[in-house]
Amino acid sequence: MDIFSSKAMMGGVSMRIGIGQMNSQNDKQANLTQAEDLIDRLAGDGAQLIMLPEYFNYIGAEETMPANAEPMDGPSVDRLRRKAIRHGVYIHSGSFLEAADESIFNTAIIVNPNGDLIAKYRKIHLFDVEIPGGKVYKESNTFTPGNETVTVKIGDLTFGLGTCYDLRFPELFRRLIQQGAQVILVSAAFTLQTGRDHWELLLRARAVENLCWVCAAGQFGSAPPHHQFFGRSMIVDPWGVVVAQASDGATPLSGEIDTAKLERIRTRFPALNHRREDLFSH
Repeated sequence: MDIFSSKAMMGGVSMRIGIGQMNSQNDKQANLTQAEDLIDRLAGDGAQLIMLPEYFNYIGAEETMPANAEPMDGPSVDRLRRKAIRHGVYIHSGSFLEAADESIFNTAIIVNPNGDLIAKYRKIHLFDVEIPGGKVYKESNTFTPGNETVTVKIGDLTFGLGTCYDLRFPELFRRLIQQGAQVILVSAAFTLQTGRDHWELLLRARAVENLCWVCAAGQFGSAPPHHQFFGRSMIVDPWGVVVAQASDGATPLSGEIDTAKLERIRTRFPALNHRREDLFSH
């Protein structure tokens, strides 16, 4: 039986989304155990799709990242597949360090309840910035950027994928909407400094301008060597209202999304129909 059959709504369909907000460290096995515990708790709460944050399985010093990259058939993905099968749920990995083609990618995947890979997104925009306080991040020292936008259909819902710094590039989100996305899944490790000012603002903006649901899973707290992450994972509806938000800490968050609200808002406020693609299609 399709997992959505019991969730049918008048004029739409709904899904329970589970978000595992993590505090990942430079201990991969401990991170995997933390992720599995959150998945177990969220599946027990009825989540049908469970998502994790960026770098779910490892965060450490830049020079340690390559050694902790794994191929797509590595142990971290295998453990997510096993959990998906055990609970009969979809799992979004957040992102992990993928070793492929002599490169390292910041990669997000989704596996289905049979453990099959149904989506793979490699982060397009790499975080090469100096944030307030003088801390410099340069992801391009480690990662190769992706070059494909990714959407995936689960039941009657179409999801688009983005990762962290992607959130600052509205053209990516508009492309995903043009490809049919109704829900955007954002995995992130937003810094404390930028998160306090921009995290909620950007998530709500992406939801409002695209009249879509946005579900965001973040890292929280301190991590080696000197990271500070903001957390505050959340679910935002197509009108920009935050309908669920995580508290501080490594914690589960869940909430319902539905197509009925999305279609109602898009019908009453049809801004997407007013796009001037003749002017802005390039």
